[in-house]
Amino acid sequence: MIGDLAARAEAAGWEGFFLWDHLQYRDGVTDIADVWTCCAVVAMRTSRLLLGPMVTPLARRRPQVLARQAASLAQLSSGRFVLGLGLGDDWVREFSAYGDEESPRVRGAMLDDGLTVLTALLSGEPVDHEGPHFAARGVQHRPAARVPIWLAGRFPNAVPLRRAARHDGFFVIGLDGPDDVSAVLADLAAQSPRDGFEVVIDLRTEQDHAPWLDSGATWVLTRIGPFDLDLAEVERFIDAGPS
Repeated sequence: MIGDLAARAEAAGWEGFFLWDHLQYRDGVTDIADVWTCCAVVAMRTSRLLLGPMVTPLARRRPQVLARQAASLAQLSSGRFVLGLGLGDDWVREFSAYGDEESPRVRGAMLDDGLTVLTALLSGEPVDHEGPHFAARGVQHRPAARVPIWLAGRFPNAVPLRRAARHDGFFVIGLDGPDDVSAVLADLAAQSPRDGFEVVIDLRTEQDHAPWLDSGATWVLTRIGPFDLDLAEVERFIDAGPS
């Protein structure tokens, strides 16, 4: 089904197909698929769409394994894979229920340390890193892979914005309206992000994208679900194309 929906999205003119990464969710959402398997299916069924997890909490993953997964999906998709990363949230016990780190402060430190390992391994260069949470001792991953990394964070928190500015994009959560995008852009400008930096938001299906794009967002993701999904309605929405 995911592959069929992705193929329909590409045919209808959508530019990206991004998937959440949750192990569990609120009541009413019980059937959850593995995001990496789904990304592989999307890569195989499309030729133009960008794709990736939006977002995966790096703190519950081993960065060396994630680097192999990301590089493989970059190869499989011919360079269309985007890696969305974030702190994660334990509001549905996705960390505490499995014995993973519960403290957001510690998960933030793990995200920063993991990003150091992940980006070094993706570069294809030799890596020798001994960090507070992760290590990569005298190793090298080949082939090198160019994988854009978009970091998620809640507006107006400054730390995730600064973290994102060191990479390729900022997936901003918690904006009240299009005017908030201008505030994000002003804060980002002070961090001197790299050329082509993406400012990413997500909206519900009934929201108008135009004001947000006019305010400077470069990607507007249309959120479908997760509650009370009707496949026929989803197909009709996708077939109508982007607004």
